[in-house]
Amino acid sequence: MTIFEEATPKAAFLKMGLYGKNGSGKTFTAAKVAIGLHGLIEAKKPVYFLDSETGLDYVLGKFNEAKIDIRVSRTRAFSDLLISVDEAEKSGSILIVDSISHFWDDLVESYMKNRNLTRLSIRHWGEIKPQWRQFSARYVASKLHIILCGREGDVWQDVEDEEGVKELKVVGQKMRVEKELGYEPSLLVWMSLSYKSKGKLTHRAFVEKCRFDAMTFKEANDPGFEFFLPHIQRLNLGGDHNVLDTSRDSQRLFDREEDGSMWYKKHTILLEKIEAAIHDLLPGSLNNQEIKTSRLALMQEIFGTKSKTEIEGMSNDVLATCLQAIINKVKIAEEAQAGAKEKAAKKARVKKEMEEKNVTT
Repeated sequence: MTIFEEATPKAAFLKMGLYGKNGSGKTFTAAKVAIGLHGLIEAKKPVYFLDSETGLDYVLGKFNEAKIDIRVSRTRAFSDLLISVDEAEKSGSILIVDSISHFWDDLVESYMKNRNLTRLSIRHWGEIKPQWRQFSARYVASKLHIILCGREGDVWQDVEDEEGVKELKVVGQKMRVEKELGYEPSLLVWMSLSYKSKGKLTHRAFVEKCRFDAMTFKEANDPGFEFFLPHIQRLNLGGDHNVLDTSRDSQRLFDREEDGSMWYKKHTILLEKIEAAIHDLLPGSLNNQEIKTSRLALMQEIFGTKSKTEIEGMSNDVLATCLQAIINKVKIAEEAQAGAKEKAAKKARVKKEMEEKNVTT
């Protein structure tokens, strides 16, 4: 069996990211791209707009002019973000999320409220980020054109001056969202305000990343849909979008990869049953050296170790197998004991019968 196949184009849907400061033209540019793309692919289904900051109100006229049906959900709840991708994939052609930063904020804030926290530690991020990855996986694999608009955040770094003194300074910008998401869009654009001639402001687009390398580092003032065509036309539009097999994972490598609380509950129950089974097989107090020695010998036989700590660290599957082995020994011991009792009882009956016979004689 092989996991490889013949290489063919699989990216059939636009995964675009736009970020910048307030007023940099993110929403207007996203609307232009969505309208142009809707016409290019001759879409019949509506455009879906997940609006966290009333941005749609200011571009709705553009969609109406293009006679494009548009549906909106005004929310900032991360749980709604997950639902929106599934619903838009089923019933829509394009999804615009504006602004993705609000949904990241909601996820973090909701977690803190739920846990009654005032600050987060590394352990807490370990619970938050897997939740966020539910969206990032949907974003990449969904058979849906998705345009993300995000707010701009600063990139900080220790910078060393000529005298060797380090100072924390802003060295760049990024989309203000969970940091790994910045790697997911196939087309990532930084929007900013810049001056044209005679001091007139304009929205400027700078392409930070084009995975086809057809547009990387290209710039444009007030870009329209045509500016982004070199990337869009290289997509396998209308083709089968199978960029990532999300059904495959590595859970089989980890026997604790089920829900943590459920795993711990099963683990505790198994350890308690093992302790009870050992006591059934070798009853008595550990103060009795003979009992203690017998139990350690049993542990070595069944678990391959005399360490209680090492046994507690074993997987539930291993513990269940070992428990059954001890239970089998208990049954054998009980059967042997029952047989011995029956034999002794029979012997006693025979002896009694002989004695009664002698008395009679």
